[in-house]
Order: sequence, then structure tokens, then C-alpha cells
Amino acid sequence: MTDAKASLTWRFPTAFWTGNVVELFERAAYYGTFIALALYLTDVVGFSDVQAGWIGAVFSSSIYLLPFLTGAASDRLGFRRSLMLAFALLAAGYAGLGLFPAKAAVPVTLALVAVGGAFVKPVITGTVARSSNAASRARAFSLFYMMVNIGSFTGKTVAKPVRTALGLEYVPLYSAGAALAALLVVAFFFWPKEGGEEQPRSARDSLAGLVTVLKNGRFLSLLLITAGFWAIQGQLYASMPKYVLRLVGPGASPEWYANVNPFVVVLCVVPVTHLVRRLSPVTSIGIALAMIPVSALIMSLSGGMTGQITVLGAALHPVTVLMVLGIALQGFAECFLSPRYLEFASKQAPPGQEGLYMGYSHLHTFFAWLVGFILSGYLLDAFCPDPKKLAAQGITGEAFTAAYAHAHYIWYVFAGIGAAAFAALVLFALVTRGADARHEARG
Repeated sequence: MTDAKASLTWRFPTAFWTGNVVELFERAAYYGTFIALALYLTDVVGFSDVQAGWIGAVFSSSIYLLPFLTGAASDRLGFRRSLMLAFALLAAGYAGLGLFPAKAAVPVTLALVAVGGAFVKPVITGTVARSSNAASRARAFSLFYMMVNIGSFTGKTVAKPVRTALGLEYVPLYSAGAALAALLVVAFFFWPKEGGEEQPRSARDSLAGLVTVLKNGRFLSLLLITAGFWAIQGQLYASMPKYVLRLVGPGASPEWYANVNPFVVVLCVVPVTHLVRRLSPVTSIGIALAMIPVSALIMSLSGGMTGQITVLGAALHPVTVLMVLGIALQGFAECFLSPRYLEFASKQAPPGQEGLYMGYSHLHTFFAWLVGFILSGYLLDAFCPDPKKLAAQGITGEAFTAAYAHAHYIWYVFAGIGAAAFAALVLFALVTRGADARHEARG
């Protein structure tokens, strides 16, 4: 017992703490630009909403696919050299995005950001794993995820005054500064323990594993079902910034509205996890999928409202109030989903292959953001169009106002996606439960 207590510790090597500081900088840089990206692509670069949706889809989804390749590369390069390469790419990508707001340059600069970012997570999570023993690993990763949330919150919080005081083009430059700071920290202070007991996986092994899991219909079905949840969550970055600024006006704060989500998650995840500990994983996930379409419907309610809503003595636009309420409910729903998802996903893997399948369990976000961002571009163009587009068409006055009369229809579409995901989960549970029962009966 004494040995167990000794091994259970909050004391970790310097590389662990340095890695977590670096992760904070990277997340602040990423979310600072990501919350402004859809606006930047249309308002600064000049892409249409549809074009911006496609660009955002490829960029955001690739970040969840590329680590399967960069993780293999980082094992061979070594963690320190991988991070220096990563932050050099990130600093160059973000700086290029801010300094060269041209249509031809954007794909190149975003590719640099995507590749650089894809190196960071496998390296930092690998550092956390190597810096902790089996007994203290849960504590180590809890600190890591806390830094992720702090970085996310900080990045979006700072992005708001940068955008309003200096302009959208300065937000990527702020991110470049954060990436450069991280590069300096790595260069002078990051000396991780390299190597490990396992042989590094090759890119070929990673691709073979990807093909294996995607050929498993049961696992792929779960990925696509839960992608419905994250497709709605992804609208915090795809649709929400343009939606609130076009309906509320330049005084809206989409960066701070989006921060309601991590705030609620941090506040509620521990008590909710304790509350649902006796529920089956599929029940807990089902509760989340039942709430997510409701959150989209709440966001849509402002379509029939006029005037303002008074909250704690402050007069607020209905879009603001209902958007914040919807985002808060999404954060609460996430508390039911995230803690039980990996547990449930592991049960869909063939016996003995749980580790392989868990390595690809977050592919739901790849599917969610690929589809969600593309769909967002078309929905914004149809129901909440770019004011510059209307002005170019000579649409003014009452006709201009009428162009936004059905902007809330955007959320009906995503509510439908959420409802379909919930129905699919119910069907999935019934089918797999029956299949498992028949398998057990055959012995």
C-alpha cells in the first residue's frame, strides 16, 4: 500500500509541465484564429459563404485526420524536434494568414497550420504518458485537459478585443505570436524523455489501422451517429459568429458566447459524471443526443421575437440570450457524452483489438466538421447572407431586412440532424443488443 501511495502523485518531471504550458499556447493560438476564421475568409479575404464553408471544412477536419500520420513521424523525429518543427510551421502559417489575405495564399497558410497542429497533440499526449506512471496517469491527463480548456478559453477571450480594436486580420497575427512563444519555450526548456518500450508505428501501420476500423460497420456506425452531436457543436465556429454579427450587429461577441461551452463543461462535468455513473454508457450518450437538437431549437426561437430581453438589468438582443442558452445546453449535454463515449466505443471493437479501435475513436469529429462546415456555408448563403452580397445586388431597405427573416431556419436543419442522430442511436442500441444476445446464446 505504501508503494501504491508513493506512485500516486501530483509531482511530475519538468518536461511534463513544460509540455502543458506549450499545449496552452497552442490551444490559445488555434482557438483564437478558429473562432474568427469563417469571418476572416469572407470579410477580409473575400470568399463567399459557400467557399468559406468548404475551406473551413477541409481545414478543420484535416486536423483530426493528419495526426494518424504525424504521430508516426514524431516518433521517428523525436518529440523535441517534432515540436520545434510544429511551432515553426504554426508561426509561419498564422503569420502568413494575417499578412497575406489573398485567395491564393489562404490554402497554403492553412495547410501549414493544419500540419503543424497535427504534430502537437500526439507529441504532448505522448509526453504526458511518458512522464507519468500507471497509478498517476489519470491525474496527469486531467491536468493536460485542464490546460487544453484554459488555452481554448484564453484564445477566444483575447481574440475579441484584437478583432474589435485592431481588425480581423490581426487575430492570426496574435496566434502567430502565441505559436512563436511556444517555439521559444520548446527551444530553451523542453527536454523530454525520448523513446519508449513500444516500437514506433509507421505511417503504413496507421493507414492500415484506419482501413480496419472503417471496415467495421458497427464501429463506423457509432462514429457517424455521434458525429451528429459534434456537427451541431461545430457551428460555434462555422455558423454562429456570422449569424450573431449579421443579426445583432457589430457589438455582438461571438468569441465570448462560444466560451460559455467550456465554462459549463468545466463546471458540470464532475457532478454529471458522478450522477450518471450507474447508467449504461448508451443511456448517458442517448441523454446527450436528446439534448443537442433541443439546443439548436432554442437558438432558433429568436426568429419570432422582437424588442429586447432584460437579464439582470441589462437589455439584450433575443439572439444573444437564446444563443447563450443554447450553447450552455450543448456544454451540459457534452458532460453526458464525453465521459462515457470511449467506454461505449471500446465495446464495439472486436475482442483483443480495443487499443487499435480507441486510437481512431475521435474520427467522429472529422466527419462532423467536414459535413457541418460545408452545410453551414450553404445555409448561411440561403438564410443569413453576407451583407456585402446583398449590397452588390442592390438590395436595400425592407428587402434587405426581409433577406434575414428566415435566418433561424439554419438551426432547424441542425436540430433535424441532432434528432436523426438520437433516433439512429436508439436503433443502433436495439440492433446491437439483439446481435449480442444471439451471440451469447450460441455460446
